[in-house]
Amino acid sequence: MDSTYNLNGGFKPTLKRFADLEGPDYFPTPEWATRALIANERFDGGIWEPACGDGAMSRVLETTGCPVLSTDLFDRGYGAAGIDFLKADHVADNIVTNPPYNSAEAFVRAGLMQARQKVALLLRLAFVEGANRQRTIFAKTPPARIWVFSERITFYPAGAVQKGSGTTAYAWFVWDKQEMGKTEMKWLPLGYKSRYSAKGVNESKNPILFR
Repeated sequence: MDSTYNLNGGFKPTLKRFADLEGPDYFPTPEWATRALIANERFDGGIWEPACGDGAMSRVLETTGCPVLSTDLFDRGYGAAGIDFLKADHVADNIVTNPPYNSAEAFVRAGLMQARQKVALLLRLAFVEGANRQRTIFAKTPPARIWVFSERITFYPAGAVQKGSGTTAYAWFVWDKQEMGKTEMKWLPLGYKSRYSAKGVNESKNPILFR
């Protein structure tokens, strides 16, 4: 089968982030993409990052001053490993993550059950499409806000040389339990990519572990 072809009938975009569910390969979220979220969405209380990988997103979330719980199904060197978000019964004030590509819908459903306040997921903008998602997600629990990136995000495998630009549009989908019922689409300002791409966030020495 052509490796650029998806089983659902669509073509994979160049450099598509295809974080796997059954192995060590994963695509960390660029710092600037998380910076864009926390500059435009306020989070009160704790934040759970349930697909933390090497902590790329968690480290940025920690700069909000909120306690951050970092977990992952696999041991990728950060947080608590062996925690399957889709089966966990932990409840958090907020859930923020970049879900595995093939589990986006499941992460939406689990997040809405396990978050008291907000669920923010970094998803392809094309996630708004689809009859099944319209019936099972958007008609019942539409996001309060969709923050569309004005700049393209490129996801690289961990340790890869970073060059070029992605071809897929992404957005932050935010479900806010205080504002359910209608969806507002907003565009993130330019500048986050140039401001934060060359900067690193200091690694937390004491990430909060799952308990």
